[in-house]
Amino acid sequence: METDFSVQCPYCGEQIWMEFYPEDGQDQEMVVDCEVCCNPILYSISFRGDNTRLRVERAQ
Repeated sequence: METDFSVQCPYCGEQIWMEFYPEDGQDQEMVVDCEVCCNPILYSISFRGDNTRLRVERAQ
C-alpha cells in the first residue's frame, strides 16, 4: 500500500511530500505547516483496503 504522497500546498502551490502509515488508524487527521510558506495545512486521510483517500486544505 502506498504511504508516500505528493500534494500541492493550498497556500503557495509548492509540491510537498507527506508520509502516512495505515497502522496509525484507518482515518487520520493532522495539521502540518508547509515547508515552504509555513502556513498550516490540514491533512485528512482514509485507508479502506486498497482504496486510499487524501484531502488537503487550509487549516482554520
